[in-house]
Amino acid sequence: MDMLCTLRSATETQLQALRKAPKQLEAFLEDEEDFGDAKGAAFLELDIGEAWHGLQFLLTGTAWEGTPPLDFLVRGGEDVGDIPSDEGTARVFDAAGVKALAEALKKVSEDTLRQRFDPARLQAEDIYPGTWEEEEPAEDVDPLEELLSYFVELRKFTAAVAKRGHSLLVHIG
Repeated sequence: MDMLCTLRSATETQLQALRKAPKQLEAFLEDEEDFGDAKGAAFLELDIGEAWHGLQFLLTGTAWEGTPPLDFLVRGGEDVGDIPSDEGTARVFDAAGVKALAEALKKVSEDTLRQRFDPARLQAEDIYPGTWEEEEPAEDVDPLEELLSYFVELRKFTAAVAKRGHSLLVHIG
């Protein structure tokens, strides 16, 4: 099963509704439920696919640890939704947490991320998807450049969510 990551903005109204109706998470993620919140209907979303774990490693230097807020892809926030643990996670970060995250990401340089990229270590640490040392990357994609591209988009996305004063939902599944 692929473990893909989607990030989505959520208003306070939507967050409260998800807490009360966790079984609605899937409908919310699939844009079938906005909980009657007109502001939330104009949500922001970023799909980082399988890059989530590589980004976690580049941001923190670890597979599953790190210092908040840069460890947000795998830790922190508040569990939300009704997802069996073997099928993924959904966590939400409040507006203050998103603002702190956006500020922290702004301070991360691409040079720092480039220095942390070590395919052998990514493979040894079992960083998903586990294809870091392939001699011929799929579709002639440079894994480092792909991660850096996602990082740039992630930084823009979190800044936009923070500017709106919204919460952030991180779903891996």
